[in-house]
Amino acid sequence: MSRIVYVNGAYVPEEEAKVSVFDRGFLMADGVYEVTSVLGGKLLDFAGHARRLDRSLRELGMEMPMSEADLLAIHRELVARNDVVDGMVYLQITRGNPGDRDFAFPPAGTPLTVVLFTQSKPGLADNPQAKTGLRVISIEDIRWGRRDIKTVQLLYPSMGKMMAKKAGVDDAWFVEDGFVTEGTSNNAYIVSGGKIITRNLGSDILHGITRAAVLRFAAEAQMEVEERPFTLAEAHAADEAFITSASAFVMPVVELDGQKIGAGAPGPVAKRLREIYLDESRKTAV
Repeated sequence: MSRIVYVNGAYVPEEEAKVSVFDRGFLMADGVYEVTSVLGGKLLDFAGHARRLDRSLRELGMEMPMSEADLLAIHRELVARNDVVDGMVYLQITRGNPGDRDFAFPPAGTPLTVVLFTQSKPGLADNPQAKTGLRVISIEDIRWGRRDIKTVQLLYPSMGKMMAKKAGVDDAWFVEDGFVTEGTSNNAYIVSGGKIITRNLGSDILHGITRAAVLRFAAEAQMEVEERPFTLAEAHAADEAFITSASAFVMPVVELDGQKIGAGAPGPVAKRLREIYLDESRKTAV
């Protein structure tokens, strides 16, 4: 059965889905996106993703094309139509089709392009890498300066993923002026002396929805958290490390640039936070 996707108000088979060649997302990467995980047929952290979507749009001078309630209804409809038990719902909104190519923004009133689709990932929460951990390399962070906006400009993160693949590892961490910013598609953390350390929010990292939830759960569990930049040297010397993202949840990192982090195995803090996040997020899923 063909996957059903949502394009500008219509639910259509994926092979019939069309977006104009003049769409600003295609020509200029002028758009934003969100991805919401699905576990047991329910959406995790949906409200947080909706709030970040609204912020990303506003930062680029666009407005939300629909209410949060309507957006939720579309997500739920796609999950139901595609029989998604575990997986993700991707949403992309671009500045639309101005009818021709131009660096200037389209005239006011040009409809935004809204596309949503699902990806089924059975057993998403049972990823075996949670038990073995990830191996990562560090690479120079040469992205644009507004990484807090979740845009569709994903070329360099994609190149980072390929650098990691070429090196025979799982992912890459970006480094700027000696400090780790984040992973290619995730937020980065180290644990030293029982303290969780992760870069503070700003324009240089994505304001992760899973990050916010995990830090809240850590505080509730009376874990010590310090939000500040940490160096590559600190990461190499850390007791443990991990990443967070909407699709990986909390995932241990056991090796950086060929060097073991701590014992070279998933640490107790990452393990516990993964358990807490999955348990608590399932309770509030919609």
